[in-house]
Amino acid sequence: MSDVIFREAVRGDLPAVIALLADDVLGRTRDFTEVDAAYEKAFADIDADPRNQLIVADADGELLGCMQLTYIPGLGRHGAERQLIEAVRVRSDLRGRGVGRQMITWAVDQARQRGCALAQLTTDKT
Repeated sequence: MSDVIFREAVRGDLPAVIALLADDVLGRTRDFTEVDAAYEKAFADIDADPRNQLIVADADGELLGCMQLTYIPGLGRHGAERQLIEAVRVRSDLRGRGVGRQMITWAVDQARQRGCALAQLTTDKT
C-alpha cells in the first residue's frame, strides 16, 4: 500500500464516501449506495461549516477510508473545545491492516494541534 495522506473530501469523493458508509452490516441497513439529494445537501452543509471536516484517507487517488471530524466549543474545562470523531469507515478489504489506527492517530493529532482538550469517538453498539 502506498503512503496514506489525509485530506478534506471534495465533491468528487462523495460516491466513494457513500459506498464506504454502506460497506458494513450496520451501514447497509441505514445508508444508500447512490448519491442522492440528501447526501448532496449533507456534503454541502459539512463543507460550508468551518467546525466540520469530512476527511478521506487517500493512497494515490484511491480512497481507503473516511471519517467526519466536528469541533465543538464548550464552557466545561474552562471553555475548552472538543473534537468529535464519527462515521469512521475503512474499506472492507483493508480492515485489520492498520488503516483505521492511522486515521484515528491523525485525527487526534489534529485535535492536539487545534488545542482541543479532548477527542471523542462515537461508536454503535453493533
